[in-house]
Amino acid sequence: MATVFPSDDPKFAGQPFSLQEYYASCYKNGSLTLLFLPISRQNQNILHSPTHAASISITADVPSANRPRVSLLGSVTVFNDGYSIPNVDFIRRCYVAKHPDAEWWLPDDEGSAHIAYWARFDPHSVYFVGGFGGIHYIGDIPLPMYREAYRNDSDSRIFVNQHNP
Repeated sequence: MATVFPSDDPKFAGQPFSLQEYYASCYKNGSLTLLFLPISRQNQNILHSPTHAASISITADVPSANRPRVSLLGSVTVFNDGYSIPNVDFIRRCYVAKHPDAEWWLPDDEGSAHIAYWARFDPHSVYFVGGFGGIHYIGDIPLPMYREAYRNDSDSRIFVNQHNP
């Protein structure tokens, strides 16, 4: 996930910052579920962004230049109250099914090492790279098309399923 340091950061103001971040595709509209830990530098940047902006890159299981990849630009909604998130039990099961090791960091886990919240990443822009050369599509995907494809075709989830080593 990529974010930008806030303009008042004394060392890195306005600079991009990116690290791998877990996500799970638990929504039928292409939004992604995040485990939001305020201690994370990326999440601190999101909280300081007026629009809670972030970008998530999604690649094939074995990244290479000739494989499809997508960049989702969007905003993050943090659910500070675990009971305010719709279908929280389903979200928990969905997320842990994708990332079993995250069970130790879940919201409302009294044994967790850090404070955590559920969050939802809602894309507002989709940029697709089908590979390289003149035979693969490269460019924007209309958001309604992305959402509709995701809703109607489980195979389209290849674009939002995260590889779990």
